[in-house]
Amino acid sequence: MSPHRLIPPLFILVGTLLHAAEQPNIVFLLTDDQCTYSVGCYGNADVKTPHIDSLARDGMAFDNHYDTTAICMASRANIMTGKFEFKNGCNFEHGAMVREHWMKSYPILLREAGYLTAIAGKIGFEVAEKPGVKGKLPASDFDKWGAGPGQTSYATAKNKSMVSYAKKYPHSSRSYGAFGADFIAEAAKTKKPFCLSISFKAPHHPTTPDPLDDEVYAGKTFVKPKNYGRENGVHFSKQSQQGRQYERFFGWNYADKYDEVMATYHQQVYAVDVAIGMVREALKKHGVADNTVVIFTSDNGFLCGSHGYGSKVLPYEEASRVPLIVFDPRHSNSGKKLRCDALTGNVDFAPTILELAGVTAPAGMDGKSLVALYEDPKAEIHESLPLINVWGPSAVHSLAVVTKEMKYIFWPWETDKFGATEELYHTGGDPLELNNAVRSPGFESELQRMRGLYDGYVAQWKREGVRYHNYEAYGVVFDRTVPWEKKSPLVRRRKGK
Repeated sequence: MSPHRLIPPLFILVGTLLHAAEQPNIVFLLTDDQCTYSVGCYGNADVKTPHIDSLARDGMAFDNHYDTTAICMASRANIMTGKFEFKNGCNFEHGAMVREHWMKSYPILLREAGYLTAIAGKIGFEVAEKPGVKGKLPASDFDKWGAGPGQTSYATAKNKSMVSYAKKYPHSSRSYGAFGADFIAEAAKTKKPFCLSISFKAPHHPTTPDPLDDEVYAGKTFVKPKNYGRENGVHFSKQSQQGRQYERFFGWNYADKYDEVMATYHQQVYAVDVAIGMVREALKKHGVADNTVVIFTSDNGFLCGSHGYGSKVLPYEEASRVPLIVFDPRHSNSGKKLRCDALTGNVDFAPTILELAGVTAPAGMDGKSLVALYEDPKAEIHESLPLINVWGPSAVHSLAVVTKEMKYIFWPWETDKFGATEELYHTGGDPLELNNAVRSPGFESELQRMRGLYDGYVAQWKREGVRYHNYEAYGVVFDRTVPWEKKSPLVRRRKGK
């Protein structure tokens, strides 16, 4: 740990022009279903993301950032609370976020600390008073509200809280940029610190790009990733083929209309890029850019035909590893085009935002602050992180553990056609996950080490997981030592699956 971590949070950024008495403003930008190869600064020369790329040049890009659950609702709950899914108990098919967790989320704690708070877009979850009851949107917990229920709509006019922007910005992505700009203008007049969170719907399905951008990728041919196609997924578990992710390689036309599908996908990202430019321009216009930390990331990635799969959820790289860029204009490391390869996760955002604001993080958060990595890009904050999926068909449920160099996946589901399955990938040397090394010579010790880390997360699940929304069952389901006959009644009990 850096010795600077022992200094009060407002004074930790060494070598900066930071005014110690001034809390920074914070802008948190979140996309939906955005993989790393949709961004130019992550190595794709086929795409146009000038504002995101500029943010990376100004700040720091992170190359090993994972969503510990790679699906919208749970990932957003992880982001807000800094807790793994099994500790916040929130996901589709399970239940809403319980208020006791919400009250320790970063928007609540920052507002209590005197920050003006605003949110726009797809918040992705509701808050319930207790487990098992219907939740509601926490609109009154923000100073300015532009969010909406469920998946929200790409049509601005259909988003109740954003209707006033519909005439000028009929597509939601640019409307969120306008919302952010307006909030920044209002907040700058108050001289109070502010936290703006924008949760874009894009590039989530249904594919609905902004017509303003139709010419950006018209007629474009895209280079396919080297792990594209079914032939590069034959080594994946049979369990991973049981969900909609496998079918969507054909159903969503990655197999036969790749260029057309990816042009639409990247066009949706382009509109987000424009909106980010609107937000950054507003920061400059209203004189607050020099004291505003900007964070950009996605709630999960997207497979986009890699290994012959579509969609997300699975623990493979394209679905679980996503872009992360942080820019702190007060820090001397800014403007150096630095990259950090430390292992980071979506649970790290809440403790990071709280530390930046000088607010003590509550006990029980699984995330670690990214501030130490901005101070020293060669530092480490995690040895490992879990990758969780308990959504969708029970056969596709899995628990994985990832380090900077390795990934271990355990698929517990068994049938008369296949048994429980292990996968091991040397992501440091095989980032495209083309070789399952679970039986490869030379990986015996790594397999044992990764199994041990995995077992540690199962133990944590049993010890610290919530005792509602059926999460307690998975402490047994993911236990490698428990025979299938004892697990099957637990997984089949869920809605007949």
